[in-house]
Amino acid sequence: MAPESTTLTARVESGSPYQLEKSQVLKASTALLQHIKSESERKALESDTKSLLPSINESSDDDAVVESEPVWLVLTTKKHIIDQKRLKPGKIPLPFSLHKASSSTICLITADPQRAFKDAIAHPSFPVTLASQITRIIGIEKVTKRYKSFESRRQLLSEHDIFLADDRIITRLPKLLGKIFYGGSKRPIPVSLQPYKPKGDAASTTPRDSVSKFTSSPIQVAKEIEAAISCAQIHLSPSTTTSIRVGSSIFTPQQLAENVDAVVEGMVKKFVPKGWRNIRAIHIKGPNTMALPVWLAGELWLQEEDVLEDEDAKAALALANQKGRKRKGREEDVENPNKQAKQTKRLEDSDLSAEMAERRAKLRQQKKEVKAEIDGQVEGKKKKKKAKKSDPDAGGIRVKTKKVKAILAST
Repeated sequence: MAPESTTLTARVESGSPYQLEKSQVLKASTALLQHIKSESERKALESDTKSLLPSINESSDDDAVVESEPVWLVLTTKKHIIDQKRLKPGKIPLPFSLHKASSSTICLITADPQRAFKDAIAHPSFPVTLASQITRIIGIEKVTKRYKSFESRRQLLSEHDIFLADDRIITRLPKLLGKIFYGGSKRPIPVSLQPYKPKGDAASTTPRDSVSKFTSSPIQVAKEIEAAISCAQIHLSPSTTTSIRVGSSIFTPQQLAENVDAVVEGMVKKFVPKGWRNIRAIHIKGPNTMALPVWLAGELWLQEEDVLEDEDAKAALALANQKGRKRKGREEDVENPNKQAKQTKRLEDSDLSAEMAERRAKLRQQKKEVKAEIDGQVEGKKKKKKAKKSDPDAGGIRVKTKKVKAILAST
């Protein structure tokens, strides 16, 4: 058994081992941010072209938009979290928002009709600061018609910093917006904009033609938008690895550590079955860096019953291989329902081809024999002609016999 190493991870001094060690998280965050900063400085020195964007130190405005690299938390589980991929991401509140710049522009993609949402944002009760950030509101029908080409989607992506989408139409956007949106860090964030359904007498007294049947009140819409911006998105897939954006390179180590703690706690409570018992490892990394370990599990199995003895393990492996072969055969039968008929036809075809080859061989032999016989007859005729030419009396005797026959006939 390999010796335990205290260099990468630290054990929890007290309490349950299924928790994060805050000192270890802070240590990993500090090291990762320092590495990202040093690598960016080295690339800037080695680059021949000067960047036209202002750096962090040169910018006088604290809220200026600065190009930064995202920081990801990689959560590895012992078993799959879900069985099918979900297009609608989950959300976990963060103590430090990933979009804290007040000058960031927001594009809101809504369900139809979009006029109801425009009226809600233009309402006097809606916060003025947040309303100034929302520079465009697009209905799902206009997204379908206007942004079909790659160039139009790229232009829309470059015009806004944050994209929000009504959670009622969020699952339709991957097909409409394409990989240019979902391949980077500007994926549309789901936000709940549908109105609350009134209960009791209030449901009957609500007018059907009012704006409230399409969207919530302006104050509620503002709260939902602010909450969505300050959350981390959780994109789940049928695998044992989940990556979640928890910060950026402009964060301080303390801010990044708090976000990591909040995301891990939210994942354990809401999304990971069996909680900490199902977590195998937790790492943090940048887009071009190695993953730094934050927490590693002491055992690689979920339950004690999952561990087998050597003999039992060999028997289970043999049984699994046998089942795998049977399953493969069944899958092939399902995929090729006429496989037996094709095999029978193939055998019939092979028999027919063999019979045809035999017939061709016999025919060739017969042709050879006939040709040899013809050649022999031709040779015999040639020999007779030569014999006639060599014996001159033979022709005279035939002439005499003809004359004799003619005389006898006349008499």
